Amino acid sequence: MTDAHDTAADRSLRTTGGAPPDDGGSSATEAPIPLLEPREGIPPVIADEAALAEAVAAFAAGSGPVAVDAERASGYRYGQRAYLVQLRREGAGTALIDPVACPDLSGLGEALSGVEWVLHAATQDLPCLREIGMVPTRLFDTELAGRLAGFPRVGLGAMVENVLGFVLEKGHSAVDWSTRPLPEPWLRYAALDVELLVDLRDALEKELDRQGKLDWARQEFDAIASAPPPEPRKDPWRRTSGMHKVRRRRQMAVVRELWQTRDRIAQRRDVSPGKVLSDAAIVEAALALPANLHALAALNGFGQRVGRRQLEQWQAAVDRAKALSEAQLPQPGQPVTGPPPPRAWADKDPAAAARLSAARAGVSALAERLNMPPENLITPDTVRRVCWEPPKAVSAETVASALTGHGARAWQVEQVTPVLVAALASAGA
Repeated sequence: MTDAHDTAADRSLRTTGGAPPDDGGSSATEAPIPLLEPREGIPPVIADEAALAEAVAAFAAGSGPVAVDAERASGYRYGQRAYLVQLRREGAGTALIDPVACPDLSGLGEALSGVEWVLHAATQDLPCLREIGMVPTRLFDTELAGRLAGFPRVGLGAMVENVLGFVLEKGHSAVDWSTRPLPEPWLRYAALDVELLVDLRDALEKELDRQGKLDWARQEFDAIASAPPPEPRKDPWRRTSGMHKVRRRRQMAVVRELWQTRDRIAQRRDVSPGKVLSDAAIVEAALALPANLHALAALNGFGQRVGRRQLEQWQAAVDRAKALSEAQLPQPGQPVTGPPPPRAWADKDPAAAARLSAARAGVSALAERLNMPPENLITPDTVRRVCWEPPKAVSAETVASALTGHGARAWQVEQVTPVLVAALASAGA
């Protein structure tokens, strides 16, 4: 163990520059320490079945929680697959695993079943970990813990610095992790990302316990671990950046055709869709409805660097959209399954708008008293749904039942029910 790690073992929870306000803790003034090397050095990348089997045995024999992280190639490759998986556990050290060479990590996942996994921003990494067979049954999310504890900055670097007093080098977070072989500085960065994750978890657990929020956090972590994979997004082309400019259904059909064509090409070439054709170019073509290749080539995004064959496939997509019958054109807007957008409430239902205004004010005030973001206290969508269709008879029991029905956790129901009862009553629900 290095001197820096000896220091970490001796330090209590630091509060410099980012602790929860009014926490009553000490105000440490020592300068943060740069964390430059993993304590056992950079481990070799595991890229064959024999080395993976050794790692599985080592981590199964380890003790305590396991720190887990994954690196993706967002912006470079199609999809969100993992290109490096990092783990650290007491007794096993740190492992760096190449999931391209070892695409099935279900054996490792099974070896760690029942062990608490420590992740930072777990919902970002869980989908790509699930793809390779790693699914936790218990977890601790250090980012979410920081939010619940009231830290204003909850990125991993900020949390490690403010809580533990170490500076992590974050210069490689947006690199192309599909690169092979991975450069040594990137591997050092990746190993350091899990170096102090369990230490951070332990400090945050103490802080949450001190604030009386530890059970709340555990309920949140259990909800993340037990959540099913998200359903595929309906009509993902509607999320094209700049879509708000597209008003006519024929233009929307062009966006759809170009988006779907781009997606097929990106998937086949395994590159980010934005590298095939930008969202801005899709919207430009939809607004212009070019009649031919010459008109298309004159638009931004379809200029000199786009070859004739590519231009032809984009123009073909435009032509397909222009040839659709009226019945085949997409409808403006997506089917709404919940309440309408809040901006429309005043016209559609002024009483509901008054309820929502009172509820938002009450939730914000309670979140401020509890020192956490309002959206972590209760999701805005849940508040909207209860205010749009409140119980026929407003009481603590009926509001609590409505909150539970919309997926609120027990601690959220306990905290928010009195606020919503008061808001609904004051607005005459």
